[in-house]
Amino acid sequence: MQKLINILALASFGVSSAIVGGSAYVYVNKDSLIESAKAAATKAATEAVAGALPGMLDSAMPELPGATGGAIPAMPSATGGALPF
Repeated sequence: MQKLINILALASFGVSSAIVGGSAYVYVNKDSLIESAKAAATKAATEAVAGALPGMLDSAMPELPGATGGAIPAMPSATGGALPF
């Protein structure tokens, strides 16, 4: 029974040491980790926008007509030169 308790104590010490060591690594290298994350996010966003723009522009632009008709005749106005609303 004592051996089992000693093994559990050693495992607990190992987990605690790993957490402390990982936290220390992140704290020491936080600036470089943040910069690399920013660079990766910027690159991904730039690629996503650049990839989406051609498709968005093609679908948003209407086709130009091949032929057009004549001018629309002016409507007679009872109010004179004012715009008819």
